[in-house]
Amino acid sequence: MLTVDDYGRIRRARRDGMSLREIARTFHHSRRKIREVLSGLGEPAPYPQRKTQSAPRLKPFHETILKMLQEDESAPPKQRHMMTQVHRRLQAEHGFEGSYSSVRRFILKHRQRQRETFIPLDHEPGQRIEADFGVIHVDFPEGRRKVNVLILVWSYSNAPFAIALPTQRTEAILEGMTQAFEFFGCVPQEVWWDNPKTVAARILTGRDRKLNPRYAALASHYVFDPLFCMPAKGNEKPVVENRVKTLQRRWSTPVPKMKDLQELNRYLRDCCLADQQRVCHGKQETIGSRLEQEKQQAITLPKHRFDPCIRQEAKVGKYQFARFDNVNYSVPRYCAFQTVSIKGYVDRVEIVFNGTVVATHVRSYEKSVQILEPRHYLVALQHHPAALDHSNVYRNWRLPAVFDELRERLEKRHGLRSGVKQYVRVLQLLARHPIKRVQQSIKRVHQSIEQLRGSAGADAAQIIHRVERCATAEHATESLGATLSQEEVRPEVLSVEVPCPSLNHFDQFLPSSSVGEHDHEHDQKETSEENRSETVSVEKQPQTIATSDHERGVRETGPRGNQLESDVRAISVATERTGSGRSQLECLGQPHQTGSVPRGKGSGELRLFSDPIDQQAAGVGTCPLRMGSAVFQCLSAWPTGNG
Repeated sequence: MLTVDDYGRIRRARRDGMSLREIARTFHHSRRKIREVLSGLGEPAPYPQRKTQSAPRLKPFHETILKMLQEDESAPPKQRHMMTQVHRRLQAEHGFEGSYSSVRRFILKHRQRQRETFIPLDHEPGQRIEADFGVIHVDFPEGRRKVNVLILVWSYSNAPFAIALPTQRTEAILEGMTQAFEFFGCVPQEVWWDNPKTVAARILTGRDRKLNPRYAALASHYVFDPLFCMPAKGNEKPVVENRVKTLQRRWSTPVPKMKDLQELNRYLRDCCLADQQRVCHGKQETIGSRLEQEKQQAITLPKHRFDPCIRQEAKVGKYQFARFDNVNYSVPRYCAFQTVSIKGYVDRVEIVFNGTVVATHVRSYEKSVQILEPRHYLVALQHHPAALDHSNVYRNWRLPAVFDELRERLEKRHGLRSGVKQYVRVLQLLARHPIKRVQQSIKRVHQSIEQLRGSAGADAAQIIHRVERCATAEHATESLGATLSQEEVRPEVLSVEVPCPSLNHFDQFLPSSSVGEHDHEHDQKETSEENRSETVSVEKQPQTIATSDHERGVRETGPRGNQLESDVRAISVATERTGSGRSQLECLGQPHQTGSVPRGKGSGELRLFSDPIDQQAAGVGTCPLRMGSAVFQCLSAWPTGNG
C-alpha cells in the first residue's frame, strides 16, 4: 500500500527526468503502478467501504428477531435477550442454520436506528437549580471514610454549592438546601432532582410525584416548583452530573485530609467561591458574572428561615426516654408518661412539650443507644440516692473536682447516707443554674471549699441559699445593664460626682441629755481608739427586712420585709457608760428570728453581721441592722432622755 510520501517521491522523480523504467526499478513497483501514481491525484484514493453481506439465510427470520426485541422493552433489565440468546432461540425454535455473526450484525443495525438523540438545553437566568448527591473519601484523624456531599448547581450560570452531610436523609437534604439558598442569597423558580425516596415518596404517572411532607413544606416556604427527572433519565440534569465529576476528580484529588466535617465544609465552600472566577467552555463571561444575572431574576429569600428538621411524636415511658430513629433520648421528669414532639436535625435532636423545647441532645446515628442528660434525673435521684453510684447516668457524669471534694466532706461530716442526701440536694441546683454559677457560689460561701470544711454548721441548705442569692443578684445586674444600654444617658448626668457617705449625719439623732460634755468627749476618744482596733463589718448585699411589732419600732428580719441595699461598709456604735444609754441600746439585742445582737469586748461595741454564715463563723447570732437606712430608722425611733 502506497502512502502519501511514496506518491510524493515518485512524482518528484518523474519531475527530475527519470524514466518510468528507472522509477519502477528504484522504488520497486511495476510500471503499471507508476503510471497510476503519475496519472492520478497527489495522494492515494481511499479504499471503497466494503458492503455488508446480505445474509440471505437470516432474511426470513427478521420479523421473529424484531418481535423478541420488542418484548424486551417490558421485561426486567436483567431478563432481556442477549444476542447469543437470540441466536440460540432461532436455532432451537425456528430451525435457523445461519451463523451468529449475521444475527449480531442485524441486531446492532436495528439498535443503532433506535438510539435516542437529544436536543441541546438552554435555561433562562434564575429559573432552575439541579441537585444531586456525590460520594467522596476523606481522611479524618480516626481514619478514611466515605462522606456524602450535596451539590446544587444553577443551570444557566453553572455556579455550584457543595456541603458535606452525615447522611442522605430528608433532614440532611433540608439542611443542605436551606444553606444553599442562604449562600446564593436567592431561590430559583425550579429545583430538579432524581427520584430519591427521601424527597419523592412515590412515583406516579409521568412526572407526577407524591412528595415527602417535609420537602413539600420546604418548597412551599421558599416558593419553588419541585420537579423531577423521569426514572433512569439522569441526563435530564446534566449540569449537576458533571459537577459531581468535578467534586471527585478535581476538588477531592488527592484525597483531602480534614479534622472534621466543619473543616471539610469550609474547604468545599472556598472551592465553590474560587470556581466563580472561571469561564465555562463555550461562554464568554465568568461563572460569577452569570450568577449575578441569576440573582436579578431569581426569587428573594423569605423573612424567616425554614426549620430544617423532621417531626415525630413519641410517648415518654417510666425511664424518661423519648425514642427517635431507634435511639433513646432523655427528657425531664415532668414529661414522663406524656406525649412529646421530637424535632430531628442533622446535628441535634430537640424535644418539645407544650410548645416549649424541654431537651436538646446531640444527634446520634448509632442504633440502640441511649443519650442521657444527668440533670433530667435529679428529681428522681432525690428518691433514689443510691443510683448516684449504681447508674451510668451519673457514673459517667464529669463534674469539676470541687463537687467530688464537696461530697467527700459532706459524707465525712454527716455520715455516708446523710452526706449523699446533702450532696444530692446540691446537685439539684444544676437543674436550674449553670455549673459555673453553682461552683462559684459554693466558693463564695466561704471563699473556697477549704473554708467550707472548717464551718461546723455548713450544709446543703446554706449552699442552696447562697446560690439562689447569687442568681438573684446576677439577674438584677443583667436587668440593670440592659436598661442602661437601652436608655440614652445625658452628658451632664455623667459629670455628677457623689460624695462618699458618712455616718456623722446620724449623730444628731443620738441622745445627749443624760451625758455630760466631758463624758461625751471622753467617749468620742475611746470610740475612735476602738474603731482602730475593731469595726463592725457589714456585707454590701441585699437583705430582707420586715417591720416588727416592737414597741420601739425596731425592724427584724423576715420574708416579707422590704429589700434595702446598704451603702455602709462598717459601723461602729459606742454605748454610753452612764445614764440610760446602755438600756436604750440593749433593746437592739432582743432575740429575733435569726439570732441576737452580739456585743463587743468591754466597750459595749455592737458587731453587726449581714449574713448568717459569717455570723455563725464568728460564734454569734444574727443582727437585724444591716444598712444605713435601717440604722436611720432605728435611731430615729429611739426615745430621748431618761426613758
